Amino acid sequence: MDNQHARCSGQALFFAFVSGAAAGVVAGILFAPKAGEQTRRDLMAYARKTEEDLIEKAKETRAALDQAIERGKSFVAEKRADVEAAVKAGKEAMKERMEQCCP
Repeated sequence: MDNQHARCSGQALFFAFVSGAAAGVVAGILFAPKAGEQTRRDLMAYARKTEEDLIEKAKETRAALDQAIERGKSFVAEKRADVEAAVKAGKEAMKERMEQCCP
């Protein structure tokens, strides 16, 4: 029985949710007490608002992504400098040992 629950993937749940939402929207439109013209206007207004909200969220997401990329670049540059310093110190230490060992 546990295997059946494990098979229910996130994609299946998402699809089920979207399907249920779509069925609800269709039922709401069909049984709405408003006239068709008014319903179409309301739907267009809702679609425009949703589009504007989506565009705004996309801009915010892009800004957050750009910040994360910059932080990543900064982190990599910092770590690269640390590694280069460690390599340089290692080379100098090796050179000193070689001079002590084999003059």
